[in-house]
Amino acid sequence: MITGLIFIATLVVLIFVHELGHFIVARRNGIRAEEFGFGFPPRIFGFQKYSDKKGKLKKWRIIWGSRDGDSEEEAKDRAEKKANDYSAGTIYSLNWIPLGGFVKIKGENGDNADADSFASKGAWPRIKVLGAGVIMNFILAWFLIAIVLMIGAPESVNSDILSSNNKIQISGVSADSPAEMMGLKVGDEISLQQANFKIENLKDIKNYIDNNRGQEISLQIKRGKDILILRGTPRAEVSENQGALGISYSQIVMQKYSFFEALYKSFRTVIDLIWMMLVALYTLLKNLIIGEKSVGMEVAGPVGIVQLTGQVATLGLVYVLQFIALLSINLGLINILPIPALDGGRILFILIEKIKGSPVSQKVEQAFHTTFFILLLLLMAVITFSDVFKLFK
Repeated sequence: MITGLIFIATLVVLIFVHELGHFIVARRNGIRAEEFGFGFPPRIFGFQKYSDKKGKLKKWRIIWGSRDGDSEEEAKDRAEKKANDYSAGTIYSLNWIPLGGFVKIKGENGDNADADSFASKGAWPRIKVLGAGVIMNFILAWFLIAIVLMIGAPESVNSDILSSNNKIQISGVSADSPAEMMGLKVGDEISLQQANFKIENLKDIKNYIDNNRGQEISLQIKRGKDILILRGTPRAEVSENQGALGISYSQIVMQKYSFFEALYKSFRTVIDLIWMMLVALYTLLKNLIIGEKSVGMEVAGPVGIVQLTGQVATLGLVYVLQFIALLSINLGLINILPIPALDGGRILFILIEKIKGSPVSQKVEQAFHTTFFILLLLLMAVITFSDVFKLFK
């Protein structure tokens, strides 16, 4: 239940911030935003302002439900607007499906060429509007990581010798390894007080595992507030690039930063993460094309992300904020890919328009967006099926 609520809250924040970027930049470039909604339709209610030609606010009106003008009061508002030649502003709405938000931009589908429509603007304003959602996702990640750094972030210490107040944390678990089978997870803390051996430095863990290859071992693990005893059998035979147990671990210290230090370090971290994700995405796509397996790389859909959310939630607030920041960067990068149906795909068609000197046919562009949207849905269905299969496996 708590995992589901955290996942929904994360989804709301990520999508809402993305759409807020489109909304702000559209307004700043003279493009009318017909509606900005929290949640997805159907609408519960909305607010809209009427102003005169000088832009002075005359009144706010309430719109109940999805249909406008049905009630006596709404009809009266609309009649007043027409009689006084008022202009209607953006509808700010609250909607029934609480999974993010949306912005409805005038002429975004090329169906309106008014001066305040998306379609009437030049290439650069349109590119800015489409790219703004991605930028907002990156800014959100920057903000969240800065908060983490000010609260106190876990950092690896390059030393085998244990220091006081530090801890040993698992940073990697290989797929199909003894560690995965015994239930070890990234973020688990290896307790210094073990039943079968004493940990005075990091080499003690490796020695314990290597000295018991092919025999069952036990590790006392701290996961959030829980203390677990997990048992497994290290590999008797170890091939190249494999460990006997299949884990990587390091000494961790909780490091705090000042406000400005956190902002700077967070900015550098976001840039590094964007680059790492781009390299990983390139490697994944390249291996898919040439038919090679991407070692250590997996794609997760909604079910997989919910499962990851549950694992991260047990580690504490700092890890949850870091996880949301990673998802925000990932959402931004996926959206900027030059694939029809995504923001990057729409930017691609604007660039094609500039190169050829005339707009791409709306029917052709819409056909591409629709086709790729269906393909993306099918891909999501396949990934979700894979996540469910792994869950039951």
